[in-house]
Amino acid sequence: MDKKIISLGTVSGKVLLFGGVYSNLQALEALKRIAETLDIPAENCICTGDIIGYCAQPEETLQLFQLWGAKSILGNVEIQLRDGATDCGCEFRKGSRCDSFSQQWYPYAQSKLSPQSYAYLNTLPDHIQFSYAGKKATVVHGSWFDVADYIFKSTSWETKERSVLASESDVIIAGHCGLPFKDEQNGKTWLNPGVIGMPPNDGTPQVWYAVLDDANGTFSYQHHTLEYDHLRTHRLMNEAPLPPEYARTILTGIWDNTEILPPVETGLQGFGIRL
Repeated sequence: MDKKIISLGTVSGKVLLFGGVYSNLQALEALKRIAETLDIPAENCICTGDIIGYCAQPEETLQLFQLWGAKSILGNVEIQLRDGATDCGCEFRKGSRCDSFSQQWYPYAQSKLSPQSYAYLNTLPDHIQFSYAGKKATVVHGSWFDVADYIFKSTSWETKERSVLASESDVIIAGHCGLPFKDEQNGKTWLNPGVIGMPPNDGTPQVWYAVLDDANGTFSYQHHTLEYDHLRTHRLMNEAPLPPEYARTILTGIWDNTEILPPVETGLQGFGIRL
């Protein structure tokens, strides 16, 4: 299938980047307030996909996202929901804990979305591209080649560079792996702003996003933490037929398991994020 790519042309001013809302309405509400405080217009707010996921309010989250007017690409979850698939498309190992958990949260999300929300999923592109401070940026979910690719800080630059070259980009803005990081090589940048729906296995309930800035005509960016009403998110998850392990992560900031993580990232569990 041909990729659907939306070009925003040249973008200026601050740009808010985030991923993995994961049906976490409280986190999305908090991030929207940040954008308004920083005077970042909705058209400069870009999500790397997986608006829907582990938490308790998929329909409400997607409604707020549409009302806000922020932009997003397709995450693997949106693709699977759009196509009526029976699993989330995360490519978890069969029989793993993550696979078992997905058999609870994915059908829950699938059952909660309205026909209007399913129609909205059909409007989302595979990638967004734009020029910013003289650089070409491409937004991907996993990688340019596969929406479900897990790309981490420890992933080789050779692997990352394949997406950089194939998309003819200076900057790749990516999601999916759940961890914020940056990797800069040979004048190119791989930037993962982090996700706002779940903490990044660092031992705190805070979540992450990033802001691009073109002040003085130069390309710069900074990661930020986001505090939100995680106690409400936790309570709502416990009241829904969802994995209690994911609800616990909302409180503790520690993942139930590290099945998807490479050894380097596994070893950093609970030690905070170092950028």
